Amino acid sequence: MGNYWGAICALILLSSCNENLVKSEFRATQNGAWNKDSVYQFTFSELDTLQRHHMFITVRNDASYPYNNLFLIAELEFPNGETIKDTLEYEMALPDGTWLGKGYGSIKENKLWYKENIVFPVPGVYSLSLSHAMRKNGSVNGVVNLQGITDVGFQIEKSN
Repeated sequence: MGNYWGAICALILLSSCNENLVKSEFRATQNGAWNKDSVYQFTFSELDTLQRHHMFITVRNDASYPYNNLFLIAELEFPNGETIKDTLEYEMALPDGTWLGKGYGSIKENKLWYKENIVFPVPGVYSLSLSHAMRKNGSVNGVVNLQGITDVGFQIEKSN
């Protein structure tokens, strides 16, 4: 009987894996805060140059995050030197304060759309740089330490 339940648990775990996942990486912030001068840089290579992909920015936050949105600057550099730089805004909470994202307990993981159906046409090493661009209302200077962001990362999945 114990083997039966073990087999069922293993089947559930295997079926919950994302078979379209190509790359995924996270970096922890320092003491649960993202400093405005901290640029998280990720490199990746060995991608199918014909396959279309979906690219996501992944952010983990806890209950100490003081805002309902998040502004990011993302820069994607291709092996041939071409770069794409975007300023992005994401919703992190509903108007009633309910956190978006998935997770149990106080940490929520947000899988945020970055590029849809992107092709990586040039073989070689790609680089993704992420920084936050948060400001308080009426303030010119950015938020120095963005509290509540615990991890920053990205995911690349095959597009079907």
